[in-house]
Amino acid sequence: MPIRCTSVLRLSKPDSDAEPADNPYNRNPEGRKQHKDCAPDERINTLLVEYHRRGHVRGKQISKLLLAEHRIKMRRVTVDRRWSALELKSSGITTSSLPVTVKQQHVLDQMAQDPTHRQGPKLLVEAIAWEHGIHLTLDYVTSEMHLHDPVGFELRPHHEWSRDGHDKLTKIGFPVWDLRDVWSGQWLGIWVVPNNCLKLAIAYLYLSLVETLGGMPIQTMTDCGMETITVFGMANVLWEYFLPELSTNESEAGYNFVFNGVTMLKFFGKLAMVYIILQSQSNISELVQWLWPKLIQKELDELWDRFNNHCSRKDRNKVLPSGVSPNEAFALHKEYRAENLLQPVNKGVVRELMVSIGGDDLIRFVSVEYAVHAQEVYDSLGIQWLTMFNVWTIFQAMLPLM
Repeated sequence: MPIRCTSVLRLSKPDSDAEPADNPYNRNPEGRKQHKDCAPDERINTLLVEYHRRGHVRGKQISKLLLAEHRIKMRRVTVDRRWSALELKSSGITTSSLPVTVKQQHVLDQMAQDPTHRQGPKLLVEAIAWEHGIHLTLDYVTSEMHLHDPVGFELRPHHEWSRDGHDKLTKIGFPVWDLRDVWSGQWLGIWVVPNNCLKLAIAYLYLSLVETLGGMPIQTMTDCGMETITVFGMANVLWEYFLPELSTNESEAGYNFVFNGVTMLKFFGKLAMVYIILQSQSNISELVQWLWPKLIQKELDELWDRFNNHCSRKDRNKVLPSGVSPNEAFALHKEYRAENLLQPVNKGVVRELMVSIGGDDLIRFVSVEYAVHAQEVYDSLGIQWLTMFNVWTIFQAMLPLM
């Protein structure tokens, strides 16, 4: 049974019939006129302060949480009364009653702990409440952040790249990895690779894009996988070599590790079962490893083109471009008063780095010799299009010639 806390008064016995405090059968020796199983005030107060620190400020919600988490039944009006007694205040009252210097200092202290400008107003509101138990309104924190760091709200082309791995095809041996520009939403590259958790392979793809574009972003957002460590190291090498004038803190801390779970589209419905059967036969395994990555990369290239030319719905509340395709936003970034922040690098140096960590072999599915031979056989068949509908036919035609 849940513990019930109530403030209803109960009539006591007349003094003549009252039980003495030292009576061992007295179930209420302190004379408290409340439910006998009510939680102690100290515990209730501690829980209410903790809920306040966690951002729960509505009495009805706190009442539900007390019952669900601690088996304490307390009505909303009782919660509100206890709340007032503890002088716990909502964000609106706190913001209007605190001195300007005090609440402004709280915002500035939290901003100083975020040199890469990764935390938005909502996260700062939560951080202040978590550390100090003080709730400020989102509007106030936002206005202060705009006042003291207006540049921090301005994402621009190549200011930040976002990367992620997609594991839907990993079970059949063909994982995917991508890089995307955050400001425009433009997909910079999508690749099928032998292993999207291999540090050197991921670093090679990152460097290959830097070489293709002739520059690198200010910062990159990535998840916390171990494969990102080499990317972090390579990025720092390039920063130190080409952009020493930028502070070390900005360049290093710019590569934050944040969780970003995005999954890819499902490909090839029955391929997993068939692939396992084919892989058990070594004489055809290499052809599978050559033909299917070729098909998947072709599909990814088409998907990359479609995504970058897809016109999104207009969102008037969105700060970044909307109502246009990523390619259009990128090409016309000056109309948004945005500056292209791609930091130039020497392509030759980047190419040397790519070769030094393993080169193209890091992302090959088969040997160079086999790939050349397979391409010759493929070309000899006069194939015009490789699709999901004819891949099995092409596979059967190539197999006897390999």
